[in-house]
Amino acid sequence: MVTIVDYGVGNLASIANMARKAGTDCVISSDPSVVAAADKLILPGVGAFDRGMANLEERGLLPALTERAIERRVPTLGLCLGMQLMARGSEEGSRAGLGWLAADSVRFKFGRRGAETQSAETQSASLKIPHMGWNYIEPAAPASLIEQLPPEPRFYFVHSYYLACDNPGDVMCWTTYGDRFASGIHRGNLWGTQFHPEKSHSFGLALLRNFLALP
Repeated sequence: MVTIVDYGVGNLASIANMARKAGTDCVISSDPSVVAAADKLILPGVGAFDRGMANLEERGLLPALTERAIERRVPTLGLCLGMQLMARGSEEGSRAGLGWLAADSVRFKFGRRGAETQSAETQSASLKIPHMGWNYIEPAAPASLIEQLPPEPRFYFVHSYYLACDNPGDVMCWTTYGDRFASGIHRGNLWGTQFHPEKSHSFGLALLRNFLALP
């Protein structure tokens, strides 16, 4: 069973509806015993990093999540905040993350990481935080999650933070907003997108189908 983890944040109904359109039934649950039996996990999320980690802890979900995702290695997809929670921590707060990835969640700092085409002053004046709206992805390497997407794949973003990965090989795709940032990650059975597939129409539906088809 595909389980969408309910820890009090995220577009749960929208994700479930998209999964059904992709041809797969799923369950939304905050019950650790249901999470512990999942064949695939979707960890959604909207909001603050510390609140998300606190909600997971308060609901007793951390052991079940770690057992399924890390020990049993079931396919696990983090969406937006859900992907950020897979990291060690975030500049946004003080809590430790799940620690599944050698990465940290960092805030956009325009002009500090090699803005080749614009000055820091121009970027700061023209780009707003959060990064909100549609944007394109650039594959970093072949990955089954982003295979056979519709032409010119673009997705819907709403975020002020993104993952900075220690290992560039963990980056599935890049997106440019002032600077280039990791908009998707992949390591083993762990997948994540900074964008919202459930808000991304045919592109999000194709990506979710790819995840649901993983063995």
